Amino acid sequence: MLDRRTAIHGLAATVAALALPLSPASAQPVRRPPRLRQGDTVGLIEPAGFTDDAFDLALVTDAVTAMGLVPKPARHLAGRHGYLAGTDAERAADVNAMYADDSVRAVFAVRGGWGCARILPLLDFNLIRANPKLLVGFSDITALHLAFAARAGFTTIHGPNAASSWGKQSWDWFRSLVFAGETPIYRNPEATEDRLVPRSGLIRTFRPGKAAGQLLGGNLTVLAALMGTPYLPDFDGAILFLEDVDEAEYRIDRMLTQLALAGVLGRVAGVVFGQCTDCRAKGPSYGGFTLSEVLNHHLAPLGVPAFQGAMIGHIANQFSIPVGARAEIDAEAGTIRILEPVVA
Repeated sequence: MLDRRTAIHGLAATVAALALPLSPASAQPVRRPPRLRQGDTVGLIEPAGFTDDAFDLALVTDAVTAMGLVPKPARHLAGRHGYLAGTDAERAADVNAMYADDSVRAVFAVRGGWGCARILPLLDFNLIRANPKLLVGFSDITALHLAFAARAGFTTIHGPNAASSWGKQSWDWFRSLVFAGETPIYRNPEATEDRLVPRSGLIRTFRPGKAAGQLLGGNLTVLAALMGTPYLPDFDGAILFLEDVDEAEYRIDRMLTQLALAGVLGRVAGVVFGQCTDCRAKGPSYGGFTLSEVLNHHLAPLGVPAFQGAMIGHIANQFSIPVGARAEIDAEAGTIRILEPVVA
């Protein structure tokens, strides 16, 4: 199987001309939800996995309160249905309710897991579209981000979940974007390791250059699982950003191949692959491609700026990436420059 994969190094470039639109892009420009202010009420939802420990949920409300915000738990926040935080109907009802509630200014996902894709057919996108509010979260929340980009037409934030650690860097990046309404340039912090050549925050450039476009993406596994559904936006000219966790190199290869065959990779203006936490095949005898080699196979032939290593993903401190907003990347410098305010 590894030998066969060597034959698809240039796959994305060769299928680009055959690509068909996945779903029509909205004819309306991307709208800006209201910015957050001290004292605003924000809704807490669990659209995927559950948190049934009352102490853990108390920590979440404490964290939101420390931001100067007022947390409002969804009706089914402490629910459980198997590995889900309630039935599909209950979790979808919580999302719809938060967007119908005029007292709620933004919506925070407590955690990811799995389950957001299951509720997409139950969401009231007419209601959501009419009430633009920031949706904040990452990992499985990618399904909601992409569906909102396709159906709702306003920016959302791929950033820490409410239950994340919210380190100083994560908080500063989030605050500047959604409280201050700034247009930051994201670059990895300077390494502080005691090494002659630091490794943390390392950027690997597959194709140098600059590119601008609409930021679209998120968790690679979730994005690949949505291929062929009506819940994906148009990727023409987009800046695709990706991250993942606990996936072996061959599975990253397989999912990128899927994106290539579906025509996504061949249509983007640039690619940022963030962090792939614990993405290494288990076992001492593994002798296949490294993650960077897999990424190089798929991204270098595209002929667009592409780099790996941005602070996006399952890490202690991560960028707050505005899904749907325009940005410019510099693949050699490893930067992402937000080109427009994300909030009104």
